[in-house]
Amino acid sequence: MSDNTPAGEAIPLYVKAPKVYPRETSGRFSRLRVSTAWFLLGLYYVLPWINVGGQQIVLFDLVNRQFHFFGLTLWPQDLFILSLLLAMAALSLFFFTALAGRLWCGYACPQTVWTEVFLWMERVTEGSRNKRMKLDKGPWTKEKLARKSAKQFLWITFALWTGLTFVGFFVPIRDLAVRVPGFELGGAETFWLFFYAFATYGNAGYLREQVCKYMCPYARFQSAMFDDNSLVISYDVARGEPRGSRRRDADYKEMGLGDCIDCMACVHVCPTGIDIRDGLQIECIACASCIDVCDEVMDKMGYPRGLVRYTTENALNGKPSRIIRPRIFIYLFALLALATLIGVILTGREPLIADVLRDRGALYRVAGAELENSYSLKLTNRTDSVMLVTIEASGLPDIRIVEPTRELSIAAGQTLDVPLTVAVPLTVDAPGMRPMVITARDPEGRAVREIDTRFYIPPDPR
Repeated sequence: MSDNTPAGEAIPLYVKAPKVYPRETSGRFSRLRVSTAWFLLGLYYVLPWINVGGQQIVLFDLVNRQFHFFGLTLWPQDLFILSLLLAMAALSLFFFTALAGRLWCGYACPQTVWTEVFLWMERVTEGSRNKRMKLDKGPWTKEKLARKSAKQFLWITFALWTGLTFVGFFVPIRDLAVRVPGFELGGAETFWLFFYAFATYGNAGYLREQVCKYMCPYARFQSAMFDDNSLVISYDVARGEPRGSRRRDADYKEMGLGDCIDCMACVHVCPTGIDIRDGLQIECIACASCIDVCDEVMDKMGYPRGLVRYTTENALNGKPSRIIRPRIFIYLFALLALATLIGVILTGREPLIADVLRDRGALYRVAGAELENSYSLKLTNRTDSVMLVTIEASGLPDIRIVEPTRELSIAAGQTLDVPLTVAVPLTVDAPGMRPMVITARDPEGRAVREIDTRFYIPPDPR
């Protein structure tokens, strides 16, 4: 217990984190961040509404076990492609982190993007940083109630729209939107709509930087991907210190001061509330707001830009710096290899999945002068258009298909299960399980799929 703590007084184990009021910034990095946010939000909210050929362009149809993605339909058999995509995402994270720090966190992370939107709505309804701080500290008045209510209305409406869009990636969103006004949603749809809306509202509206500081695991292991040649946002201590305020026309060199005027602007714009001048910290999300505002201050003071900038640890220490280094090429090569592999797999995908299962009820039956074997034929159309196929058999003398005799029509994404009967003459003298091939052909006679199976011939079928 501290000597300053009165006897008998409990020491609080948790101190509430002060609310961060980030100031709005302008500059090249801020424009890039906002443009990226608009682009990503546009993808999220617009893509589910785009239909091509009657099919939603992006739809993860879990009920029918189909993933529709820009005209490509993936099935459970294609889950290894998803594994490759996840491996690519992980490698991309390693690549960009090793190259330029937490670019993902600062520009593309959903937490960052949605927090940017919620902050914008807060500025619209409550005003600038100083006005928001004053409003929160002041008593409840009609103006405060109106501003807070307007903010909550925007937040809740946007969060519900976000939840609806999220569900629309798994359920056709046009049908979903029609059923919402009449409260005709299913239990799972209702749960996920409100769950994702609540998560967006809570994370982007209230938790904000707390998610980055305490909940996100990336901040914890990012240091393992950095080295002295990684580009990170840094404060030039040698140039900025000792810091201190001064007049614009003052000879600060004669005053023994560095370029930092200790205006605290870099702290006021930081969405996580840190001071970049204390060095690289796990709370930094690399949004580069501090770079933009510091450059703005340097311009006003007539000093060179770059007191806070993207640089490497080696460059700050006056050592040779190599941004492009072997590990960058290794990550890049692995990414290209995975992308090539996925491309080869996708271009070589069979349009038709076919499976032949023997009828377990009877090994064979005699029908007139022929010996028949019965099977179950399952065909899955993996394309986005209707597929017409005819079934043929080969591998034994005078083998033929008894059923089905007609051309089969398989709708896009449909799985068709039909009985299959194959016959050979009783005169075939080849007892045992004999290999045969079932072939599905398109209307032009090309083999779409070939399945190896067996035909049973008893020693004495008569």
